Amino acid sequence: MEFRPATPEDVPAVLPMVRKIAAMHEKLDPAKYTFRSDPGEMYRSWLRQRATDPRSVFLVADAGTRLAGFLVGTVEDEIPIYRVEQIGFIHDLWVEEDYRHEGIGRQLVTMAIERFRDIGVQQIRCDTAWANEIARELFKTCGFRPSTVEMLIEL
Repeated sequence: MEFRPATPEDVPAVLPMVRKIAAMHEKLDPAKYTFRSDPGEMYRSWLRQRATDPRSVFLVADAGTRLAGFLVGTVEDEIPIYRVEQIGFIHDLWVEEDYRHEGIGRQLVTMAIERFRDIGVQQIRCDTAWANEIARELFKTCGFRPSTVEMLIEL
């Protein structure tokens, strides 16, 4: 398995994984994760930009014949009342089902932490669906801790 920065040429192979993430999230909480249209197509140009942006972290796990997973994150401005001015934010992490339980997710997160450190951010954050215990546990084992709970009410 090769872990490497994604290129714009990787984007078409990542889009089906984006659609799987979206479908999983929609199944977990349709009130929060109902999408306007095809999330893959909506991500296409954004991911191409992330692949060439030095302040983004876009990594793939390349199994040789196909991509086994990916992680994408960006540097985001924090609201100006806080001392920490910018954070790294992990938007998405996905490992294809037939590659799970091999440490690929952990490797992608570990690489992302290093890349964000190299960029110079002081904090990295991510959101996980409340029902996604596997993701919460993975991030916890990589050094993340809970910091907030988002609450939702439908009107």
